[in-house]
Amino acid sequence: MSVRVRFAPSPTGPLHMGGVRTALYNYLFARKHGGQFLLRIEDTDQARFVPGAEDYIRAALDWCGLTPDESPWVGGPDGPYRQSERKAMYKQYADQLIASDKAYYAFDTPEELEAMRERLKAAGVAAPAYNAVTREHMKNSLTLSADETRERLARGDDHVVRLKIPRNAEVRFEDIIRGWVVVHTANIDDKVLFKSDGMPTYHLANIVDDHLMRITHVIRGEEWLPSAPLHVLLYEAFGWERPAFAHLPLILKPDGNGKLSKRDGDRLGFPVFPLDWQDPATGERSSGYRERGYYPEAFVNMLALLGWNPGTDQELMGLEELTQLFDLDRVHKGGAKFDPEKTRWFNQQYLRLRPDAELGAQLRGKLAAKGIDTSLERATAAAALLKERATFVDDMLEGTYLFTSGSPLDGNAAADEELKKRWKPEAAPALEAYIAKLAAVAPFDAPGLEAAFNEVLQANGLKIGQVMPLYRLFVAGRMQGPGMFDVSALLGKDEVTARLQAGLERCRAWA
Repeated sequence: MSVRVRFAPSPTGPLHMGGVRTALYNYLFARKHGGQFLLRIEDTDQARFVPGAEDYIRAALDWCGLTPDESPWVGGPDGPYRQSERKAMYKQYADQLIASDKAYYAFDTPEELEAMRERLKAAGVAAPAYNAVTREHMKNSLTLSADETRERLARGDDHVVRLKIPRNAEVRFEDIIRGWVVVHTANIDDKVLFKSDGMPTYHLANIVDDHLMRITHVIRGEEWLPSAPLHVLLYEAFGWERPAFAHLPLILKPDGNGKLSKRDGDRLGFPVFPLDWQDPATGERSSGYRERGYYPEAFVNMLALLGWNPGTDQELMGLEELTQLFDLDRVHKGGAKFDPEKTRWFNQQYLRLRPDAELGAQLRGKLAAKGIDTSLERATAAAALLKERATFVDDMLEGTYLFTSGSPLDGNAAADEELKKRWKPEAAPALEAYIAKLAAVAPFDAPGLEAAFNEVLQANGLKIGQVMPLYRLFVAGRMQGPGMFDVSALLGKDEVTARLQAGLERCRAWA
């Protein structure tokens, strides 16, 4: 059978980074094995439905390049792909379980359920549950007569359908990531499968849909591991072959103390969601990776390594290479700590790999927004210099001095303070000699400028550290940045000469 996997989010709010990783691992597994990647919207819980959440899920996955083969948006042979649109089909499966004595009707009122829990608590039961023991004392089709059950159903009495968990049995299954899992049925309660509002619960709809959609592997988050034994029992109750399970580790806070959450993202200053999200209830926006200037390739690369490794030291991998290397056997069992600085590093690497012309076009657009007009050629040349220190294209805006004229010290208090600490009058003759030499440097390029600068240093008996900081402050107005000979070549002879002269005059005025 061809590999078929699914990502099945609920449209209850923004898509957490853990959800995107689940989608990514499903996508990689399907592509690796020449299978299909499905997306199914699990919206049976209408009370938690959030308008716009489904559109957000689609946009987030599109941005990451994780396009499903089958989904509510592209269709497919096993649709519809929204559980709310499949509502009519679930009841027959609940009825099938009742007919085979694998499930039963329960008519207990909320008050009766609460009374049961209170009795059990009073008896010292730590975790009261509706299970193989307590069901014998409740109002359900196992304790009521067949006639009374039929009468209640005919009257339309509120009821649910519960799975009849076997007594004194073990549920055993092998998880691809975690190995053998063994749970005694005494620890599993009789879960509701079909609600009084005519909608299935997650558990029933999930198993029925996975079966009908021919899912071969269920790759999902660790938080679903406690539900897996129940799902195994459901497959057995239907007599269906179940898919293989693989439960992914949690994504943890940077300190490893607990699961990463939106609140952590807000507190620690990194985005948890891959896209911008506006809460329809509050109108508040959460910034995402796209809005922060991350490249989708960098985000996906980082996310792939958050709980999996390729078995080598290689870190930079695009989707195609990730697909070739991906293996569930190399997914970690333990939680994966999210490192926001490492995430920034990935973006920095992908920015450096971008063509200079692409970065130049982006930089030019950002300069235009600040009222600075420049040619694409000049912006491209500047981007080639600035990208080595940039994590985002926005970071290259620190190089605006490359596109303006006049001394970068004007109105620059921080540079002025730095200059006062570094100015030494004995450096003035060397700078004057360098200014004089600039007129003869031809072509006016970095090698020629460096040679002229070194000649001046040697002639004046000075070291580079005595003059270069002043050169940098006079011409760039900052202590960090690209090499000054490259900067000067881009600015041109007249501009560099004027800035050096203005800097000398400024310093002499202090004497």
